Amino acid sequence: MTAVFWCVLTRDLTLALRRRTDVLTTLFFFVIVVSLFPLGVGTEREVLRNLGPGVVWVAALLASMLALERLFAADYEDGTLEQMMLSAQPLALLVLAKITAHWFLTGLPLVLIAPLVGMQYHLAETAIWIMMLALLLGTPVLSLIGAIGAALTLGLRGGGILLSLLILPLYIPILVYGAGAIEVSGIDLADTRPYLTLLGAFLIAALTLAPLAAAAALRISIE
Repeated sequence: MTAVFWCVLTRDLTLALRRRTDVLTTLFFFVIVVSLFPLGVGTEREVLRNLGPGVVWVAALLASMLALERLFAADYEDGTLEQMMLSAQPLALLVLAKITAHWFLTGLPLVLIAPLVGMQYHLAETAIWIMMLALLLGTPVLSLIGAIGAALTLGLRGGGILLSLLILPLYIPILVYGAGAIEVSGIDLADTRPYLTLLGAFLIAALTLAPLAAAAALRISIE
């Protein structure tokens, strides 16, 4: 099963890199959103420090959603998804591989570019490291939860709007705890542990349940 997982993961990454504009769109969207706020609210350091955590997480949330609608769409249109469902391998494992590829293309770049964003909002070095760790724990959860919505809305007209309505409420806890970890890092580093622990718990729960739920949703959508 490990070989199948890596095969699907490599395939999705290879196909995505052939359409580099789709990959860069997410990153550019994130950069543009976080860059516009300082232009609108001013350049006072204290204001930017207070707004920074929330802005970063809202931008990461919206950027992650950009590619969700296409997570299963291409495989659905060319029949690959049906072949995956007929294969002897667990569908949940194949879905997890596709979600992992989605995170590599949308979540990981946001983690890597976080230091530049932190400097733009005058965040302390400690806060920047906490922001990277929070994004590292939280963005996979966004991809995992989003995959359930993408599977449920597969093949529907106006699926993008319905997808947003389905998953945005589920993203709220990740948004709250992710931004909260960055905010309290400037007060006491020990206060960030509950936030990061909860993000880690969300990640473990999502890794366990989301692929199964997305696989079940795909079977419903195909039928």
